[in-house]
Amino acid sequence: MEYRKTIRLKDGRECCLRNGTERDGAALLEIFTRTHTETDYLLSYPEETETTAEKEAEYLKGKTESGNAIEILAEVGGKIVGTAGIEAVGEKGKVRHRADFGISVLKVCWGLGIGRALTEACIECAKRAGYAQLELAAVSENARALALYRSAGFVEYGRNPRGFRSRLTGWQELVLMRLELDGDSQKG
Repeated sequence: MEYRKTIRLKDGRECCLRNGTERDGAALLEIFTRTHTETDYLLSYPEETETTAEKEAEYLKGKTESGNAIEILAEVGGKIVGTAGIEAVGEKGKVRHRADFGISVLKVCWGLGIGRALTEACIECAKRAGYAQLELAAVSENARALALYRSAGFVEYGRNPRGFRSRLTGWQELVLMRLELDGDSQKG
């Protein structure tokens, strides 16, 4: 899936939102490592990944060629400062309508509107891909993220009190959220 849009950030700079391509493999690996070092709210620790720039390039190539998945990069001044993506929860008929959403932004760029823009871009792409529901899980202490998701229309549908086990804080409760994209919660 492909995507491209330029937005103006709260500080006046331009930010290009675009799908990652094969040539962005090394940059994606770098942004993954940096964002996963800066916060304890993401799924993994940087050293837990066994990926390489080449594997990331293949990953991005697959996302670009996909009709229902995407990885969107936020670029400011020629540097990638955030990333977000969607992918199918599964390919079986009973879950094919659901997509999973994930996002990370460099801490230095928090509060500039990049997270909101990436979220809105992923919602747009999920609708274009034909998903009926977009889902995410966020650490309950991550008030900024939860406020963003709620303002984008996501609603809480459950909590997992032992969702993550942090090296720093122990158990982290996950807030499970979803956004209906088709407006029809009764249709099967």
